[in-house]
Amino acid sequence: MTDADRRMISPSFVEEALDCLHRRGKPTAPVLASLGLPPMVDRPISAETYGALWLAVAAEVDDEFFGMGERPMRSGSFTLLCHCVLHAKTLEQALRRALRFLGIVLEDPTGELVIRDGLAEIVLTDKGEARSAFAYRTYWILLHGIACWLVGRRIPIRSVDFRCAEPRQGADYRLFFGAPVRFSHPVSRLAFDRTVLKLPIARTEQALKQFLRGAPANILVRYRYDAGLAASVRQRLRQTAPSAWSSLSDLAMQMRMSSSTLRHRLQAEGQSYAAIKDEIRRGLAIELLLQGKGSVSDIATQLGYSEPSAFHRAFRKWTTKSPSAFRRETAASAGKQAAP
Repeated sequence: MTDADRRMISPSFVEEALDCLHRRGKPTAPVLASLGLPPMVDRPISAETYGALWLAVAAEVDDEFFGMGERPMRSGSFTLLCHCVLHAKTLEQALRRALRFLGIVLEDPTGELVIRDGLAEIVLTDKGEARSAFAYRTYWILLHGIACWLVGRRIPIRSVDFRCAEPRQGADYRLFFGAPVRFSHPVSRLAFDRTVLKLPIARTEQALKQFLRGAPANILVRYRYDAGLAASVRQRLRQTAPSAWSSLSDLAMQMRMSSSTLRHRLQAEGQSYAAIKDEIRRGLAIELLLQGKGSVSDIATQLGYSEPSAFHRAFRKWTTKSPSAFRRETAASAGKQAAP
């Protein structure tokens, strides 16, 4: 499977984006047809196609936030936001500027950067009732995507809390963020390591033009496959069965560097060898479970786990659900989407 195959967006997110048109009594079929999509999208679509859908819906309603803020985020706001943060000195300064900008544009929800317990948290506050999970997700996509681009690396997300109740497609949210996701919490927040706040910003106007040409598709994949040493490590691992993966020292030797050099260079990209292996195993596990082929024990063996219980523990850490429960939930969700 190629990286392009993995850059797919769940049909449930397509449905939620189109809800913006439904609420305004606008037909969805013409927008979908303009992108070469059927009237009913029941299969994952590429990040590029979803990005085009985002732009098409925004153009229809003149709102880049899908009509989910107190005030519309008029077309062109995202571009202005990027210009607003381009010349910040550090990521912390850029994030604070971005939060002020979004607060002025949207008015509600409002975001705040909170630093505590070794984490940096983007905390969202609503004036009234909780918004949809899709609204919070959209806010974080914009902010996290810009942050990753500004520092030129993927910023690993440590946890995500939603103030709203879990939607029926909750499994899609857990898969998307790649971090522990909890619903029905007092506030909505996205957390990452505070150490990245001190990273310098070194982007040019020309680089911004290139970035904007690919937005928002390029932020939907969260810089997971950016060029760099981590990408090379991922590529090597994907060419080998998990049960045959090399140790860090053996991999370093294959890549003609010392173990300490490999470790430090991965750390500089905000990565680790263990985290990359975990990420790939997680993706393969979900892919195999969604295909419905093989037992959980078979999948555990394919992923290189010595016993199914180790796979169960790892999968619960990734998604908060057991492999069997995840398979049942996604199958039930697919059945609901297919129902007339």
